[in-house]
Amino acid sequence: MEINLNIWRENWKSTWQNNIFRIHFILTVMLFIIIIVVYGPFLDYIEARSGIIITDPVLNLFSPLDVTWYTFSIIYLSVVVALVHLSWQPHQLLITFQAYSFIALARMASMYLTPLDPPPLLIPLEDPFVQSLSTGVLTRDLFFSGHTSTLLLLHLSSTGRKMKIFFLICTILVGLLVLWQHVHYSIDVLAAPFYAYSCYKVSSFLTTKVTK
Repeated sequence: MEINLNIWRENWKSTWQNNIFRIHFILTVMLFIIIIVVYGPFLDYIEARSGIIITDPVLNLFSPLDVTWYTFSIIYLSVVVALVHLSWQPHQLLITFQAYSFIALARMASMYLTPLDPPPLLIPLEDPFVQSLSTGVLTRDLFFSGHTSTLLLLHLSSTGRKMKIFFLICTILVGLLVLWQHVHYSIDVLAAPFYAYSCYKVSSFLTTKVTK
């Protein structure tokens, strides 16, 4: 264990000595903080705006069920595992944080451009983190699924076959669970992987180009 900790320290020490990496990391953290600050008021705006209801043949196949605790158990377990796993790999952690910020920005743009009303039988999914940024229960933060895209990002960012399989399974489960609860339209979940992949590839290209 001591050897592993020494490797962890050495990884961060040697990487942090790279001025370009250090600046890039700080700028990424600043961007993340800015997004957190503006995200709450933006979600309140989205929630107050009316939109359209989509006829979704997938959701029409089954009645909703409240699976909130299952959903968040998977999500927060995945986030903790990912942070521990990626903390040993500074460059990969930077790529992940930056890609997550890009996903958040893409979601804001997508939600603004596609005003939607929630599925008629929706059972609210009250995210403890996101809910703390807003003033009420969120039901219109729909296109595209943030939870699904985040978990797929963890799959893309992780290294090692077992980790990738774990995060892929978690992604599929969360995608199915949010549909089961009618929290999202099926198009919200189906579109999420494309956004996650695009943001990851852009972040990976920028980080590799700038810091290496």
